[in-house]
Order: sequence, then C-alpha cells, then structure tokens
Amino acid sequence: MKYVIIGAGVAGIEAAKAIRSQDSTGEILMISQDTHVHSRCMLHKFIAGERDEKGLDFTEKDFFEKYRIHWQKGVQVQKVCPDDKHLLLDNGETVPYGQLLLAGGANSFIPPVGELQKASNVYGLRNLSDAQAIVDEAKDAEHVLVIGSGLVGLDAAYGLLERGKKLTVVEMADRILPVQLDAHATGAYQAAFEKAGVRFVLGRKASEAVCEADGKIHKVVLDNGTELPCDLIIVAAGVRPALACLDGSGIACGRGVTVDPFMRTSVPGIFAAGDITGLSGIWPNAADQGRIAGKNMCGQKAEYTDTYAVKNTINFFGLVTLCVGRILAEEGDDVRVREDRRVYQRVLLKDGKVQGVLLQGNIAGAGTWQYLIKNQIDVSGIKKDIFSLNYADFYHVGERGKYEWNI
Repeated sequence: MKYVIIGAGVAGIEAAKAIRSQDSTGEILMISQDTHVHSRCMLHKFIAGERDEKGLDFTEKDFFEKYRIHWQKGVQVQKVCPDDKHLLLDNGETVPYGQLLLAGGANSFIPPVGELQKASNVYGLRNLSDAQAIVDEAKDAEHVLVIGSGLVGLDAAYGLLERGKKLTVVEMADRILPVQLDAHATGAYQAAFEKAGVRFVLGRKASEAVCEADGKIHKVVLDNGTELPCDLIIVAAGVRPALACLDGSGIACGRGVTVDPFMRTSVPGIFAAGDITGLSGIWPNAADQGRIAGKNMCGQKAEYTDTYAVKNTINFFGLVTLCVGRILAEEGDDVRVREDRRVYQRVLLKDGKVQGVLLQGNIAGAGTWQYLIKNQIDVSGIKKDIFSLNYADFYHVGERGKYEWNI
C-alpha cells in the first residue's frame, strides 16, 4: 500500500507514525511546502532569536529514517484527483496514492482592507516561512503594527519585543485575547505587555492602508481616523483551511474538509486531520486526529471522540493560564470564581455540569477538569468546594456516563 500524506505538521507526523506502527512494509510519502518540520507554538521563539530552525523541530532524531518515510519537501499540491487516485504537484509531477491524508493545515487570512493584501511588508504568522520573512523585514523596521490580539498576534508581539521594536496592537474587541479569556484574565496580560512597552488600541479596526512608492504600507488609518505609523505589519485576523487543491475533487467541504469520527472524508480512501478539517486547531487535538486517521488508513477502526474539551495554554511573562472547554459565559450559566493575590480560577456550570474552566497562575488539576467536562458529569449534588475536586472524589461504575461519588 502507498500512503501519501499532504502536510508535515503535527497531524501529518502523528499519522505517519501510526501508519508505520500498523504497516511495517507500506510505502509512506509525505509532501509539504515546508522545508523544516516545526512547531507553530514555538514560532515566537524563532522571531525572538531564541531558537533556530532546528530548535523548532518536535520530531525525534532521525525521524524520517527511523519510520522509513520519504519526505518530498518544498513542493505544493495543486490538485487532488480522486478519480485517478493521484496528485498534481506545482513542479509538474504526478504522484499516485493508495490511501491519502489531507493534513495541509490552514493559511493566514489577510482581510481586504485597503492594500493590505498587496503590500510587501504585510505578513501573517502561520508557518516557519512567515516567521523567517518577519525576522528579515524586522531588521530595517522600527514601528511594528500587529492587527489582532489573539494568541498569534500576541506571540508575534512577544517575539518582536526581544528585538527592541516599538509595537502597537490593534484589536476590534474591547479587550485582548477576546476568544480565549474573560475580561479579568486578559487584564493581567495586558498590564504585563504594556509594562514591556506595547501599546494597545482596543475597540478599533483598520479602515485604510495604502502602499507607497516602495510597495510598502507606512501608515494605517483606523475607523476613527487615528493614523498609526508602521514599517512592518503582522495580521493575526484568523486562518482559513488550505482547500485550494481540492477544487473540483468532489471532496465535501464546509468550514473545512468534512470528516466523520474516523477522520474519513466523503471520498473513499481519503482522510483528513488537523486544521484543514476546521475542527479544533489546538495542537493536542490535531495530533490526536492524525493518529486516529493513520490507524483508520491501515484498516484499524479508531474513533476521534475528543471534540468537547478543547484546551488552550497561554504563557507570557511567566504567567500561565489554562482554559478547558467553553470560556465565554452564556445566559443561564452558573459562574463560580475563586481568586487570591496569585491565582484566578473560574468555572462555568450549566444544569449541574461543568462546561468550562479557566485557571490562571496555578493550573494544577487540569486533568480533573477536562475529565469532568468531556464526560459531562453532574456535580450538582456535591457539597465539597468545586475548586477542590479531584479524581479521588468519583469513580466510574460501568455503563458509559454513569458515575458515583465518594464524597
């Protein structure tokens, strides 16, 4: 069997390992635009100069040799042709496959504001090539403008602080990290960034950006008329699954490639995992999706079930925050908060079941919270302080979803 994997991210890497564990003789080919395996979570360390390309590699030593994987790097898949079971590459090559995994990830989205999409000094931050380009452009840049204050935007700002740049972050919401954290938790990070010299402009969005004679944008005008000077612009306004190569393939897509719990697409023999599916883009989830896909590509039935307890870990300036499940409160939620000088904890409950938890300053007990959320265990009858619950307080008694408490 010839297994072909599009993408060298964590989903593709884990799928390849799973395939090799099930099929010791099959041919595995990995195709990617990337020329280095790298962790997107560590790109800010490359921007800061703390790690080089090799320092971003999360695979074990001699990974491709050990797992007997042929890696065709620096090429792009232009078209997937399921009828003939082959791929067309941008170098003109035709590649046949027996089982195919779509794990090409997602691309940064540059909004059609002014000439942002045209300028040569505007970048997203998604891949190592983006980080390399940002570092190169930053050599001659003094004022850096970051559009978007989610994790990607703050990662970029955090890395460029190490290079002594003047940073302004524009966010259309009324707080930073608006999707990941509540207002209280974001306040601690905003204060830390501001202390380091970052300027935040909140509740505003870019409305005008014009390229000058050098092909670069040196000024962005906000929706209230404020002008922000800039030599380098990083746009962190979200991503879009990399679906271009699937045009005309007949593979069903919605927000991303549509998959079932076995990571199968609508076309037999083709699977998908990671960001291209539009499911959770969190690193552990993508890795798990890749492993599940790899097993199913070899005929071993495995189901992806971890769709509920999404996790995010944030660490800036030594302040660690962990979010599990839903973070933003909705009508009818029972919101519980515990706070002291060093720690902030918040739990969302609905109908006696934990929907989400936010832990800042001390993330101990994260496994217990994820267990409660994923299994939707009713905690309404527990008299013990909810922030003190742990695994020893309950046990599974057989049938799925039925638990009894020791307290």
